[in-house]
Amino acid sequence: MVVGLNLCPFSHNVIAQDQVYYAICDATIDAQLKQFYVNELQRLLGANENDVATSLLMFTRGLEEFDDYLDLLDWFQQLLEKAELTEHVQLASFHPQYQFEGVAANDLSHFTNRSPYPTIHLLRQDQMTKALAHVLDPKKIYIDNIKTLNKLGRQQVEALCPWGK
Repeated sequence: MVVGLNLCPFSHNVIAQDQVYYAICDATIDAQLKQFYVNELQRLLGANENDVATSLLMFTRGLEEFDDYLDLLDWFQQLLEKAELTEHVQLASFHPQYQFEGVAANDLSHFTNRSPYPTIHLLRQDQMTKALAHVLDPKKIYIDNIKTLNKLGRQQVEALCPWGK
């Protein structure tokens, strides 16, 4: 959905060039989830950006509850900050039940961050900076995404994203 609808204008190139690393975690124990994240963060930072431009960490079990996912995401972000890695890596988050705070529960905007599994996207900050240098108004991407989903309508969006109903 993200690539097909161009919700992320930067995704097409890294996918076409096979530069996305997909990491799957089936752990359910907190310590194992955290170790998985640390390992994948190290893998991304240790890899040549032409080989691994970005990583998608998918959690197949244990984070079905959105609040549990947000707690772990918060820990991930805190670790980045403590390790002083925020100028190198940023996180994007996706979940089957993703909901933006302060937005009506039935708003289609939530589907911009819904995915089949709880997922953390590790993005290289340098690459995001380069990509955004060619975008006049980066905030417009999100607004355009919402317009795209609203134009499609609930029925079509839910058909494309049945896990997010």
